[in-house]
Amino acid sequence: MKLSDSQWREKLSKEEYRVCREKGTERPFSGELLHNEKTGDYLCTCCGSILFSSEDKFDSGCGWPSFSAHTKHDNVAFHEDNSLGMQRIEIVCKNCDAHLGHVFPDGPAPTGQRYCVNSVSIKFSAEK
Repeated sequence: MKLSDSQWREKLSKEEYRVCREKGTERPFSGELLHNEKTGDYLCTCCGSILFSSEDKFDSGCGWPSFSAHTKHDNVAFHEDNSLGMQRIEIVCKNCDAHLGHVFPDGPAPTGQRYCVNSVSIKFSAEK
């Protein structure tokens, strides 16, 4: 999904734009999906692509929703991020390049991964 900067600004709230399009971060423990325990999928705020499943969500204590894997839909892409004096792996939506957060190698088995995601960059869709 390719939109111009002005189209993204029209479509998204100021906070969604700041996080998703400008690679911002929401304050830890402030996101509305942090403690969501319902069953369903987590979709990209910008384009609606399925990114994560509630089956892979866990409480890592880091202050952001955490997942041990992305879904089989394979809508998550990875980019090297050397900003802020750190070496990290940024995760983005493959379909619209929305910034989601970062992935770290300190998650639970079997993947060992912790996808640390900004709540504002995802929407929850309950299982029907």
